[in-house]
Amino acid sequence: MLLIPAIDLKDGKCVRLRQGRMEETTVFSEDPIAMAGRWVEEG
Repeated sequence: MLLIPAIDLKDGKCVRLRQGRMEETTVFSEDPIAMAGRWVEEG
């Protein structure tokens, strides 16, 4: 199985969109570069 991660960005932050709606977000990280680096480290 091939998994392809995706990071949604809004206002420079990593967010999860609720049903793809930009006005309904949950912020997961203030630093997208650090989040991407974490994914690389975890393989």
